[in-house]
Parts: sequence; structure tokens; C-alpha cells
Amino acid sequence: MPDQTPYIGRAMKRVEDPRLIKGIGTYVDDLRLPGLLHACILRSPYAHARIQRIDTTAAKAIPGVVGVFTGPEVNDSCGLVPCAAAIPDLKAPKHTVLASDRVYFVGHAVAVAVASDPYIARDAIDAIDVDYDPLPVVVNPEEAVKEGTPLTHPDLGTNVAFTHSVAGGSNIDDAFKRADRVIKHRLYHQRLTPMPIEPRGAVASYHAGEGTLTLWSSTQIPHLLRTLLPGMIGVAENKLRIVAPEVGGGFGAKLNVYAEEALVSHLAMRLNAPVKWIESRRENAASTIHGRDQIGEYEIAVKNDGTILGIKSRTIADLGAYNQLLTPMVPTLTGLVLTGCYRIPAVKIDIVGVYTNKMSTDAYRGAGRPEATYLIERLMDVIAREMGVDRLELRLKHFPAPTEFPFATSCGLTYDSGNYQGALTKAKQLAGWDQLLKERAAARAAGRLFGVGVSTYVEICAMGPSAAMPAGGWEWGCVRMEISGKVTVITGVSPHGQGQETSFAQIAADRLGVPIEDVVVLHGDTNVAHYGRDTYGSRGTAVGGTAIVMCIDKIVAKAKALAAHLLETTADHVEFANGTFSSPGVTNREIPWAELAGAAYIAKSLPAGFEPGLEASSFFEPSNFTFPFGTHICAVDVDRDTGHVAIKKYIAVDDCGPQINPLLVEGQVQGGIAHSIGQVLFEQTVYDENGQLLTGEFMDYAMPRASDIPEYVLGHTVTPSPVNPLGVKGVGEAGTIGSTPAIANAVLDALEPLGITHLDLPMTPERVWQAIKTRTAATV
Repeated sequence: MPDQTPYIGRAMKRVEDPRLIKGIGTYVDDLRLPGLLHACILRSPYAHARIQRIDTTAAKAIPGVVGVFTGPEVNDSCGLVPCAAAIPDLKAPKHTVLASDRVYFVGHAVAVAVASDPYIARDAIDAIDVDYDPLPVVVNPEEAVKEGTPLTHPDLGTNVAFTHSVAGGSNIDDAFKRADRVIKHRLYHQRLTPMPIEPRGAVASYHAGEGTLTLWSSTQIPHLLRTLLPGMIGVAENKLRIVAPEVGGGFGAKLNVYAEEALVSHLAMRLNAPVKWIESRRENAASTIHGRDQIGEYEIAVKNDGTILGIKSRTIADLGAYNQLLTPMVPTLTGLVLTGCYRIPAVKIDIVGVYTNKMSTDAYRGAGRPEATYLIERLMDVIAREMGVDRLELRLKHFPAPTEFPFATSCGLTYDSGNYQGALTKAKQLAGWDQLLKERAAARAAGRLFGVGVSTYVEICAMGPSAAMPAGGWEWGCVRMEISGKVTVITGVSPHGQGQETSFAQIAADRLGVPIEDVVVLHGDTNVAHYGRDTYGSRGTAVGGTAIVMCIDKIVAKAKALAAHLLETTADHVEFANGTFSSPGVTNREIPWAELAGAAYIAKSLPAGFEPGLEASSFFEPSNFTFPFGTHICAVDVDRDTGHVAIKKYIAVDDCGPQINPLLVEGQVQGGIAHSIGQVLFEQTVYDENGQLLTGEFMDYAMPRASDIPEYVLGHTVTPSPVNPLGVKGVGEAGTIGSTPAIANAVLDALEPLGITHLDLPMTPERVWQAIKTRTAATV
């Protein structure tokens, strides 16, 4: 018997999955256009050098090579790589598509070769002769702010890009005067490489007769790319089509306008032939954005009972060599949610962004919020240990009550809704908290290193109100009831793994009363989805889904007017349920969608003033962000002899409001936790003192394997958001934000009997083993 439960709230497999599992989806590299040429990019082997000379003679002589181009030949036609972050007094270098007279990070694009075959193009770049004059390098962000340090951009006169300061709540100086204790702590967020399974790629095709350009790109932001690319290549927005086909992972790394997208577009126009560029894995590691890389010094004013009076924060954020789309903005998000889910009356935040001779940092899953959650949750454990109070009671003590929402924070945000106590209580129950503590006591008595960690988090999602966003935070949608009664949903968000082809179909099927099989969701093509602000910041369903709901409401209202005409009654006497229109008490007749849609399009009998067709589009402008929250608990075993950390138990309770599809929510949470397992235990992007990237391949960049991922115990609470009619909040980044401190706190809890109270990330076996060895030697 068919499932009769509503589609909204039903755990359903993704409708996208069959084509992906069968290998019949279309990624950028699958595109084969007539006359297709292939581009390959020569990149700098130096972190900082002056380009004295480039000789492309030998490369151009290779059979099959169509052209070889350097910066002076293309930069005037390609413009500057855009940065949309509006930071006051930002000092920013002008970053061209290809280097002009200087390179400033390993991987900086120097020249491009175009050939009939990708292997010939690669041979061509190997034949380019470049004379570099090496210059001094700076790779340490703390050194970068000091006088006399080599300058990443000498013309700026400093490595400091900006200083962003925020003071909120009550007077911070008064808070510290009233403190019984001031606790100081230093925390480090290592640099991370997103490493999506599909590197970046782009194919551009130019129609000279029409003056139109189509660009296929492995991007999260086809609409923003369509907005910004005209300023680079000179093709008007209404002559430009952007298509994001299947995208093999983004994680924020593809939330950017990259030089290569402008470059292949220019080459396609210049050569009057389609041009494809596909990134290699080493290029991806060196020339696609990195994440995190923040160092912070924190002071916390506390009373003897653990009450927190205020926090002072000074963070140095390594921006890398230049600004990508949101590079300077991402560190400021750390300050925006510094207080986490706690009532902390005073804050003082200083964030210093600095340039170094490394690849740019930018948005990477969580984008500033994992940093903030890690620091506040580590600090809560530090306070609990230093003041001798229970870590859960300390958290509960500082939670606002559910009745206090909307809750204004000292950082200037207004949290929409929350029940942090409920999530913590449920996580304790699922974890068997008291039993875990007994297991820990027994393990310690037996000489084992067993630890239990906790994290309670809140994050800012559903980006967001346009006033707070660089390029608008609205979202657009369109819903069309076809003449057959089938439904086409078009969305301006650009899902690439989130599953919105499924969840948006569930929304439409439920609200229109049609089988989900009758709904098609289209996205990612700016010639189909005419408007959009795309996918990032866990905004897809909360903002994009709401636009779809608005469209459906308009269609139903219009359909009622037509149904009233056909039923010979008035619209206020028409009822709509389960896909049919009726007028009980007036007539026994019922009109299903197929009949009504036919009448709307064939238009033989329409009420006066009724426009044919059943289609509606809507822009949704949110009034606020949304603020999902939750509690994560982790239990680990640490091997004394090897330093290896084994996760024995992992519990996550997340509240993202009502769940459209619990299976999709579970998948997002699981993937997010896997990212954090990588950050806490394995991953680090490493440059040596000369700015050479040492972690440019999978062989060198350690990531968790399947055997490192535990069985998760997942739960949820439901606290609807008042910001949108669905009540949803977003969940794409929640797992990453909540889990990093939970795992780290568990490892340090395991090591506490040895007197080890702090380790920098990542807590690799070597680092843990070395700490155990050092501490053991000190106590002998």
C-alpha cells in the first residue's frame, strides 16, 4: 500500500541519486563540444618572485598548440578577480587573472597554453621558460604583523589588510574589574584544504554571431558568477549564460569567482572555439581557496562560581596572498558568534587580517562559525576546570531560557528561537552521560586514557537579510503547474549534494496535493532559473524553499478563482485539499489539477480579467538570519603507546527546526562531523619556511578514512524559526560546527590525568604521543 503520510517530514531517498550512482550524471569534464580546445595553466613554483622574462617560443612550436598567453596579453581583457567583502579601510592588492611582473604564492597562474588535446597543452606549459628572481617570503601570520617582516605586497606598505573591532554589551573594562579571576588561553585553527572529490573545472563556448557566451563551471554560485563575470570579461549579463552541472563537492571552495573562469571565457572569445580547463589535484590543493588559519588570544573575566562577565579576543587571521570573493569577511563571522549560545554580558573583539605568501583563505564549511564555536566551547571547558565547576552545569547556567527569545547577544545578533536546555538534556539521555562518566572512572583506574567531551553550539544560517549580505540575501523561485497537471519547480539556489531536488519536490507535492513523481525541480542554469543568490551558508531551504512556498500560495489562490468560475460559485466558497478543488454545499463536483490546469491554458472558459496559465514567481527577503543549535557528545580512547585517538561513541542532537526530509538532515550532519574528525585528528595544510606547499596531494594531506568514522547516534529537537513560514533553520554546516570542540574536548579530557590540558589542532597521533612522552618524562 502506498505511503499515505505527508511528504514533508518523510525520510525519502534523493531523487538525484540514481543518475549519480549509475554514473550517468554530467559533470564539467564530461562535456564534449565540437571543436573543443583544452587549456593548461603554468603556475609559479616560487612563493614570491619577480618575473624577469617569459619565453613561450618553444611551447608555441609544438604541433597541436593553438596559443600560449601570458599576463600582459590577457589581463587587460579579463579585469581583476572580484572581492565582494566590504571591510572598512581594507588594503587590497589588485589580483589579475595571470601574474604580471610578480608572483606571490606557489600556484600563482603565470601563463596558459591552449591545444587540441589536454596532453599537448600540458607539454606546452612544460616548454615555457620563465626567469624568476626570488624575493623574501612571509608565511607566519604572527610574523607578518611585525615591523621589518618581508611584505607580501610591497606597494601596500604593510601586511595588515584590516583591523576589525567590535565591542558589545556592557562595559568590558568594568566587567574585568569585577572579576574574581581572569583566565587567559591561546587557541589555533590550522589551515585546511577543502579537497572536494571533483576539482574545479570550466568550459566556455562563445557564439560570435549572437555575442553570447555560455560558461559551464563546477561552482556553487552560478547566479553570482553571472553577476560578477561581466565586470571582468566585458560580456553583458543578458548575453551570459552560466550553468552549474553536477558538482562533485563544494564545501565553500566553489563559492567563489575564480581567475580561471574569466580566463577560459576570454580564450573562448579570443579563439572563437570552446575551451575547457580541468584542475589537477595538485592545482586544487595549491590554487583553490583554503579554510580557517586563525590564531587567537583570549581573556575571560569570571566570578568564583563560574559566572562569565566578559571576553576579550584578539585574533590574527591569515588571509593568504590576495582576496577571493569573501576572504576578508570570513574572519569577521568568528567575532559575530563569539559568545555562542551563552549569556555573556560584555565582549571586546579585535580581528587582524594579514597577507602572507600562501593561497587565499575563504569560506570553508562553516566559514567563521566553527572557529567561534571551537574557541567558546574550549573556553567553557577551561573555565570549568580552572574554577572547579561542572562543565554541563556551567553551560546550563549561561543558557538563555526558551522564553527569552528572540535573544539579543552582546555581539549584535538577535537569535530567532532556541531551547538549548532541551538539546543538552536529550543528548545526555542518548549518550547515557552518567554511565559514560562511570566508564571513564573505570578506565582511568585501569590506567587507560578515556575521555568524554561535550559541545553546545549555535550557528548563524539562512544567509540572509540583504542589508547584511555583500550581493543581496533574497532568493527567487518559480512554480509552474503544467497543462497536464505536472509541476515544474525552478529555484535560484544551486544544490550540489544537499538534496533539494528531493526536498523542494516534497514541499511542492505536499502543498499542491500531487504525487512527488509529478514534480521536477530545475536549478543551476541561469537561462532557466533567471534569478538567484545560490547556495552557501545553509540558506537553501530556509530562504529558497520559502520562495517556493510563496509561489505555491499564489498558484493556489489563482486556481481557486478559476475553480470558483468553473464550479459556478465564489472563491471564498472553494476548498482545496489533496490536489482537488471543491465547493461543498454548492455542488458535488470536484476539479483535480489536471482538469483545472487544462482549463487555465486552453482558456476557453475563464473568468473576466483572469490571465491564462498557472505560474508564479517570488522573491523572498528574510527579516533575519536563522540560528540552528544543538549538543554533541564524544567519547574517545587514547593509546598511550602510539597517541592514536579512537572515537568510541558519538552523539549529536541538532535542532534545525522542522525537518523536510530527516534522511537528508542525517546525511548532512554525518558529513559535517566527518569534516571535523578530519580537522581535529588529521588535517593540516602545511607550507615550509620558503612558502612551498608540502601537502599538495592525497598522499601528503591526511584525511579520515571510512575506518576512522564511528557509528553515530543522532537525535534532534524541533524549535521552529519565526523567520520563515516553514520554520526551518538550515543544517548543512551544523555537524562541522558542533563536532570540532566535542572531539577536541574529549581528547583533552582523556589526557587530563597526565596533566595535559591543551594541544593545538590537529591532535595527530604524533602530537598526542609527544605530549604524553614529554609529560611522562617530566613526572619521572
